[in-house]
Amino acid sequence: MAETVRVRPLADADWDAVVTLERDAYTGLGLSEGRAALQSRAAASPDTCFVVDVGPRTAGYLLALPYPPRSYPDLTRTEHTGPTALPAERWGNLHLHDIVVAPGLRRRGLARHLLHHLTGTARARGDERISLVAVGGTDRFWSARGFVAQPGVVPAGAYGGRAVYMSKPVPAHPSPPVTLREVS
Repeated sequence: MAETVRVRPLADADWDAVVTLERDAYTGLGLSEGRAALQSRAAASPDTCFVVDVGPRTAGYLLALPYPPRSYPDLTRTEHTGPTALPAERWGNLHLHDIVVAPGLRRRGLARHLLHHLTGTARARGDERISLVAVGGTDRFWSARGFVAQPGVVPAGAYGGRAVYMSKPVPAHPSPPVTLREVS
């Protein structure tokens, strides 16, 4: 029997699951940021951070935040969200900082579902581009999803030696709905 899949806003009760997913995905690459940094990124833009549930289980998450084009978060610092933070609305760029799906649920369309939701959110916000830093050799994965490497933008060493800054335009019209493989 297939379980219900839904994308919803990230909630306070999700942090233990998010931190565990992030740690398991990035510790081997030396890129795990820890709870405080992750929470600061979500606090910078709570309306652009989501989880995907499969039945009652948190199966993955996505953290995105407005960021100047050709820039990216410093993995060694938390985000500044106080009154001196730069006005994000003028950038027109939504930076996909992190996306993780639980290992046992990968290759079932859950990441595509999160990306589709993010793209709709970016379009509704009026963003013109979505950017990301591909780590650990994932640039081919992101290229297949329309992201293009941006020459001259070299992520800091904290992202690892194979990091590539990439971006793509936000399409003017919604793409067709995401087809999910059955999750059981």
